[in-house]
Amino acid sequence: MRPLTAIALSGGIDSLMAAHLLKEKGHNVIGVHFVTGYEDPSPDNGQSTHLRKSHKIFSIAKQLGIDIKILDCSIEFKKNVVNYFIRTYEAGQTPNPCMVCNPSIKFGTVYDFARKLGASALATGHYARINLDKTGKFHLYKGVDPKKDQSYFLARLTQQHLAGACFPLGTMTKSDVVKLAADKSFKPIKASESQDVCFIKGRNYGDFLARHEGFEPKPGLIKDIRGNVLREHKGLHLFTIGQRRGINCPASEPYYVIHMDTRQNVLTVGFKKDLFVSQCKVENINWIHETPSIPMDVHTRVRYRHMAAVSRLTPIDGKTAIVRFEKPQAAITPGQCAVFYKEDEVLGGGWIAPGQNI
Repeated sequence: MRPLTAIALSGGIDSLMAAHLLKEKGHNVIGVHFVTGYEDPSPDNGQSTHLRKSHKIFSIAKQLGIDIKILDCSIEFKKNVVNYFIRTYEAGQTPNPCMVCNPSIKFGTVYDFARKLGASALATGHYARINLDKTGKFHLYKGVDPKKDQSYFLARLTQQHLAGACFPLGTMTKSDVVKLAADKSFKPIKASESQDVCFIKGRNYGDFLARHEGFEPKPGLIKDIRGNVLREHKGLHLFTIGQRRGINCPASEPYYVIHMDTRQNVLTVGFKKDLFVSQCKVENINWIHETPSIPMDVHTRVRYRHMAAVSRLTPIDGKTAIVRFEKPQAAITPGQCAVFYKEDEVLGGGWIAPGQNI
């Protein structure tokens, strides 16, 4: 009997086509659609929303000719992803929930469920590649499409995660995937791409945070980099490093958020030139393959849409490093993930620490 491969199906074109490619290659495929409890708003409420989404996903099952199981991850998602999101904003940092969701939910809760169904691997629609070397170690690489590569979001996967992961779209471009779907007359149930924060629908981050019990916006002062008071802000959670919108302080040129001090509740702003820093400290690093013990030259991405920059990584210990950039980089943001590359390979990634960027 052919081994069973599970595919995490969101309803979008990427996971739909990943499932199709697996079937084309002869895999025995079963779909898993996981519900977070934060799906699109509808006139229905409570469990009926879950059922509505479940009903829609079964149109994917018919197109593919596979079974699909529904997994309610709402408790785990709230605990691991949403609570992390709220805590990080409370700490005056900017969260990156996909970096938490992938290891804890997709390749944690969902993969465990897939294993109980008898699956030996979990596939997703990520644009990334995995390779197994002769020593039995797994390596993570960028997807071949530079515009769609999603290896950044997978940098906190471990060897154990990668051993059970499968990315059928890693060698394809997005345009090829769209064309193939059209040629095969496949129709996803989600017409648009997933947004970065999938659980915030129809309102901004500030509104989402304010709706949660125990989260209290704290107004405070806005100062320039010289310490001059400019006006008041309505809460540090409304801002992130490099943000221009919402400062509303007249000046000779636009102000940008430079620093957020949670102890004094002060928002520091400056001009664009003030955003550039030469180094950052990275903590709780997940090394996918080998943990470096000596300085090494790498390319570092400090956010998903950032062009990986030439840098020198100096380990402090197995989980902490200082990254010094060849050229100063703008808007390095505490709470975001710094991901390290050697050519196309992802070496690992960790959290950018506050107060260490100069």
